[in-house]
Amino acid sequence: MEREHISCLIIGSGPAGYTAAIYASRANLHPVEYCGLLTGGQLTQTTLVENFPGFPTGIDANELMMNMQEQAKHFGTDLRDGEIVKADFSKRPYVLTTDGGKELEADTVIIATGASAKYLGLADEEKYKGEGVSACATCDGFFYRKKVVAVVGGGDTACEEALYLAGLAKKVYLIVRKPFLRASDVMQKRVMNKENIEVLFETNTLGLFGENGVEGAHLVKRKGEPDEEKFDIAIDGFFLGIGHKPNSDVFKEWVDTDEQGYIKTDGCNPSTNVPGVFAAGDVADPHYRQAINAAASGCRAAIEADKYLKSLKD
Repeated sequence: MEREHISCLIIGSGPAGYTAAIYASRANLHPVEYCGLLTGGQLTQTTLVENFPGFPTGIDANELMMNMQEQAKHFGTDLRDGEIVKADFSKRPYVLTTDGGKELEADTVIIATGASAKYLGLADEEKYKGEGVSACATCDGFFYRKKVVAVVGGGDTACEEALYLAGLAKKVYLIVRKPFLRASDVMQKRVMNKENIEVLFETNTLGLFGENGVEGAHLVKRKGEPDEEKFDIAIDGFFLGIGHKPNSDVFKEWVDTDEQGYIKTDGCNPSTNVPGVFAAGDVADPHYRQAINAAASGCRAAIEADKYLKSLKD
């Protein structure tokens, strides 16, 4: 089967992927973008975006991503459904395989596959997604000013989310499965000293309830023990703080990643350890996970891809 040759292949379709596509198209790189299973990326899992510049009253997340997609298409990006399931970066041109079995040869690759939030696996999480359930306090915390929220998790991520929300909400419950916090000492002290954060140790979430969005959570303390106790708390928002999983498995054989799976890049430069392969957005960002930051890294990746392709002709 003859392989299709592509100058610039972009994998993923969140703010990083679409921005990379816009810049690559305008640089005449004739990019092909495989949009993945979740077209528009993780941002489409939220509702209103109020912290992306240029929209004074905010913009619907799906509308924002559709606008980015249309802009990429307008400048000539070849947008395709499907995902990349196999990669071979052993030699140039790099060979990648789609979920439909098609093999592609690419001179340069921009990986913008994002990072997926980890969920507890409760049916109610899906039921109330966008209606009280969130995996990003920075994105959605503003909607819970002077309200009561809960954060699940006991590590640094959960503590950071709880502290951020404590600056906005009236009260924050931190639901911790273990009898202790796994967070760093500094984070633990900050949480324990914050007046409006109540830590619920040895507590699991059984479910959520509410007629019009989340109105409360069903909890159990010391599950399976003789003194097991079930109880409910009234909340307006339920935040997951148990981490994210970068979508990098397909590329791990070739690109360097940290212990969590985030692709390592050269500081602010989106270059990976493989020449001509770049990583942008949340797949390479364990810290910020913001649309504006992902878009900026997509811009950098496209500019570096252009430089790389020019260097091959020198």
